Amino acid sequence: MRVLVVEDERKTASFIRKALQAESFAVDVTGNGNDALLMATSTPFDAIVMDIMLPGRDGLSVLRQLREQKNPTPVLLLSARGQVNERVDGLNAGADDYLPKPFALAELIARVRALGRRANEPVTLQLRVRDLVLDTVTHLARRGDRKIELTAREYRLLEFLMRTPGRICGRMAILEKVWDYNFDPGTNLVDVYIKRLREKIDDGFDVKLLHTVRGVGYVLKE
Repeated sequence: MRVLVVEDERKTASFIRKALQAESFAVDVTGNGNDALLMATSTPFDAIVMDIMLPGRDGLSVLRQLREQKNPTPVLLLSARGQVNERVDGLNAGADDYLPKPFALAELIARVRALGRRANEPVTLQLRVRDLVLDTVTHLARRGDRKIELTAREYRLLEFLMRTPGRICGRMAILEKVWDYNFDPGTNLVDVYIKRLREKIDDGFDVKLLHTVRGVGYVLKE
């Protein structure tokens, strides 16, 4: 894997680079958001590890620009601030994972590996449940004649549910598969995203596809 590390704290950047190189990753490093955007758009990386607070463009700005350009490179965000609203902002901007500082290098390496595995998963070009269709290349969704606009996280959640139609997915399973790590079990993050997704794919249609199984989880089925 080739990884871009975007971190302006030189000591932290050095630790991350050495840890990844010790695991046989090829690593490029920059400490500036503008340089990071240029590098990420001109060089194919398998993953990006990026701090939020950066000189030039901040990490969220870089991330949003990449996603607007349809750049699918998995991004792991780093931040010294670990509030839930900041994590949600990062995930909504298109991040694939989030790691608050301070962190263990072993955990960072494990998460980068997980991003690489996900990027190499076999691609099914189109998923379908009844009249709901999801294009896994363009990330466009449609139900009947209606186009559905999805955020990066909503897309990931819908893709996960559509790959296992008819199977009940528990909240923790969704957190692990869609966010790649465990939140506090008491978090309502999954419920919030399910509500948003249900409004987009079911409102206005007689046949509902996204169902709640009380006390268990959620299922996408006719």
